[in-house]
Amino acid sequence: MIREKDKQLLSHIYRGKKIARRYMVTNGFDGTLTMLGMMTGFYVSGTKELGVAINACLGAAVALFVSGFSSAYLSEKAERQEELRKLEQALLIDLEDSHYGDASRYLPLLIASVNGLSPLSLSLIIVAPLFLAHHGILLPWSPFLVAIAVALICIFLLGVYLGKISRQFWLWAGLRTVFIALILVATILMFDI
Repeated sequence: MIREKDKQLLSHIYRGKKIARRYMVTNGFDGTLTMLGMMTGFYVSGTKELGVAINACLGAAVALFVSGFSSAYLSEKAERQEELRKLEQALLIDLEDSHYGDASRYLPLLIASVNGLSPLSLSLIIVAPLFLAHHGILLPWSPFLVAIAVALICIFLLGVYLGKISRQFWLWAGLRTVFIALILVATILMFDI
């Protein structure tokens, strides 16, 4: 049975759902476009060493995780502390041991985890074709082309999700994000020397 204090804590954390969702989409989009850019760059450069490409992509994915986690934690922690301080001043009481104080400590961790894990998980999905090809599994096209297709699917699904949130037509919302990704690919191809 959930105690009243736990219910109030969960209620405060639930209110952070929209913030976490925004971070998930924003940093997930960053991670997906980063991997798409890397895959396009590897493909146009004619890279044959899958091990080198996998290590470079994993390095970028880990960096995206650390960056996303730490930046969200630091900024959300500062925001929550400021809100708690203002509420304490208005109420003239110490809220450190209250459910509001607990939420001020846990919510930044939750949001930071979402912000760090979304680009990491999407990056691992996009890099998966390189892993498969590196371990001898035959793919219908170059592993980089398959990874580019996977990245475009991920971006399309992020757009569909945004369309669902904003109650727009899902296909249009998905195609809009794919269009942004195609601009990225075209820009990289334009600078290929």
